[in-house]
Amino acid sequence: MPEKIKILYVDDEQNNLIGFKASFRIDYAIFIANNTTEAKKILEQHPDIRIIFCDQRMPDKTGVEFFEEIRLDHPHPIRILLTGYTDIESVIDAINRGNIYRYVKKPWGNEDIRAAIEESNKFYLANSMLAIKNTELQKAYTELDKFAYSVSHDIRGPLSGILGAIRVVKHLDTIEDMKEMLFLMENSVKKLDTFILSVHDYYNIQRGDLKISEIDLNTIAADLGDMYSMYTNAKNVSFSATVNQNEGFRSDEISVKLVLNNLLSNAFKYQRKDSPNKSVSLEMEVDKGIATFYVKDNGIGIDDKYRSEIFNLFFRATSQEAGSGFGLYNVKDALLKLNGNIEVNSVVGEGTIFKVTIPSK
Repeated sequence: MPEKIKILYVDDEQNNLIGFKASFRIDYAIFIANNTTEAKKILEQHPDIRIIFCDQRMPDKTGVEFFEEIRLDHPHPIRILLTGYTDIESVIDAINRGNIYRYVKKPWGNEDIRAAIEESNKFYLANSMLAIKNTELQKAYTELDKFAYSVSHDIRGPLSGILGAIRVVKHLDTIEDMKEMLFLMENSVKKLDTFILSVHDYYNIQRGDLKISEIDLNTIAADLGDMYSMYTNAKNVSFSATVNQNEGFRSDEISVKLVLNNLLSNAFKYQRKDSPNKSVSLEMEVDKGIATFYVKDNGIGIDDKYRSEIFNLFFRATSQEAGSGFGLYNVKDALLKLNGNIEVNSVVGEGTIFKVTIPSK
């Protein structure tokens, strides 16, 4: 059963208050106040009130003055003025100062009030949806600004490195010196490729629809093991993957892989360079319709002061390795679509554990 529309009626005449509540309490949640001070208290206690009816002629202040006062603290309720005075100046004053949606002449009829409530509620819902869309639009503009800056910075950086190396190579005579420049150029190309792949993941998440299918976690573990074999061999990082799946798991395989790949990439990337025993592990299990993933490393860890920011777009907590600032943002966004959750536990200098839970579809 839908929740009743909450309405506040303000009038200094007690008979009007009693009559209003008696007439409409079955269909609506009615709150009444015989002065503006009491009305403000009710608004503080019930911020979800949608419609306010207020008599123009009140002993402490006019209805217009009351509506003008509450506009800043309570901008969302639809305001309706009740008046037995029909002079045009009062109506104009109500519209200009109190931001009145409409006015109803006294004595009012039940049908007039019901019509006013229904129209006002539609207007309230339309405004609420518009506010949500405006918030989403502002968020999109903010992310677009960050994106434009990041693209210009993260693409131009590697390109500048390549151009610089080319200029140096032109004046080199020995093969060894040229190889060193080629190595620098290779690193710049890798950074650029990583950034482009991150951008690709970002837009796939934003625009893509989920494709739900049965997922074999053993297959994913094998694929990830092959993918990160280069790290285990070239950078001396041990990697282990364990799977405990005794029941089916349905989800979007691409999104699940994206989450695990980003977490593992960071785990390998942010190792302590002086550690002789670098390690990364992935544990996966499915139990009672929930898939749980643990990505653990004994790397540099994450400082507590950055814990609340690491999932923000373009945020980078360290400059030890080049990053796009997309990775954990993409993880959080993908999990949002999967109705999943992520927790992080980290100690600087000891390592990090990410726990991801995803319900089966």
